[in-house]
Amino acid sequence: MAEQMDVAEESLLERFPMRGEDGEIRREFVERITHAIKADDAPFLRAVVAELHEADLGDLIAALDADDRVKLVELTATDFDFSALNELDVAVREEILEELEPETVAEGVRELESDDAVELLETLDEADQEQILDRLPPSERDALERSLDYPENSAGRRMQTEFITVPRGWTVGQAIDYMRETPDLPDRFYEIYAVDPAKHWQGAVPLDVLLRSRRPVPLADLIDEERRRVAVTDDLEEVARLFGKYNLVAAPVVDSENRLVGVITIDDVVEGEADEEIKALGGVTSDEELSDRVWTIAKGRFNWLLVNLATAFLASSVLGLFEGQLEKMVALAVLAPIVASQGGNAATQTMTVAVRALATRELGATNAFRVVMRESMVGLVNGIAFAVITGIAAVAWFGIPGLGLVIGLAIICNLVAGALGGILIPMFLERMHADPAVASGTFVTTVTDVVGFFSFLGIATLWFGLR
Repeated sequence: MAEQMDVAEESLLERFPMRGEDGEIRREFVERITHAIKADDAPFLRAVVAELHEADLGDLIAALDADDRVKLVELTATDFDFSALNELDVAVREEILEELEPETVAEGVRELESDDAVELLETLDEADQEQILDRLPPSERDALERSLDYPENSAGRRMQTEFITVPRGWTVGQAIDYMRETPDLPDRFYEIYAVDPAKHWQGAVPLDVLLRSRRPVPLADLIDEERRRVAVTDDLEEVARLFGKYNLVAAPVVDSENRLVGVITIDDVVEGEADEEIKALGGVTSDEELSDRVWTIAKGRFNWLLVNLATAFLASSVLGLFEGQLEKMVALAVLAPIVASQGGNAATQTMTVAVRALATRELGATNAFRVVMRESMVGLVNGIAFAVITGIAAVAWFGIPGLGLVIGLAIICNLVAGALGGILIPMFLERMHADPAVASGTFVTTVTDVVGFFSFLGIATLWFGLR
């Protein structure tokens, strides 16, 4: 009882800080929460979750043992914010939802905004989804089912269906009074939307414009009819590009008949797309999580590793063509990987820039030739610089004067090839409607390995007359 009184008088997180100076969760905090869970101390746990932001609550859940996660949700009951589960890896989220009773999940879903509710439900299979949806009021169930029916990476799947609409004929004063008197407004919004009786889009009024205007001013004078909007079927990658290009915080979502059906906000699109692109560059599936089992991760990465193995054999076959030369001069075998490695690193730099430019639509038909020529010149300039450095090092190492010239010319050839491969291969894959972020790395590496080995050993064969 004394402890509960202290909690009421002083912030719990002030007494027991969750994070240390380095920003990491303190082990002592996790141990205290674990002890409270084991002791079924529901009042203490409710006080904790009431003070935590959803992101911090998600971090706390991730730090707990698997058995304690579900019990924390059950003990905190209605005080638990189910949006915190969206902060977890998908695998962890699934484990928790499958252990909870459908009635508990349904009550938690009802407290969420529609976009958060959809994100929570989409990780479950259809049978589990139905069990939860059956326990929701018909209007809420219908709205969530419509969102879940949209394609996985579409704006319709990520939009929230809570927004504010007003008739075009209202005044500023009427709109403000309506928002003050309506109890169920969205938790956060940035503009209101004008629609006709059939919900057809007519325009938007930003809140800053609305609040700077006098009450008698007609909304029709403030409406932005050219407001950027999104179609429900638009891919999230396109939506993220639109947000970045026009500095949007939120955008209305319309259906095929131009009816307003939702709003999508910047947090719904940017983080997911960035994460997907970063994983794709490494040949990792976008749904891989840190909490996945070993077999799941290994299976997901296997395909691209298999492709990479095949291309590695191709590159190694080039060495087989010069087997006799390698036997006669050991220095060639020692230095050949250096040429290939330098070309690979240069190609990766170019490829990273190219993939990003393709994703943001900064690289296209209008500027492709200029960009390709620029990257070629960058490869040539760096090639000459590293040819001098590597050539001097090779002569000093092996004491063979001609070796410096041979490796220098090979370095120039491979850095130029790497620059060209790093930009042309992503552009070709984009033209073929393949994802350049996923596929480029393997093929670019093959190009630099093959060109590096062939140019170095070929030039050496011609220069030294090795036969």
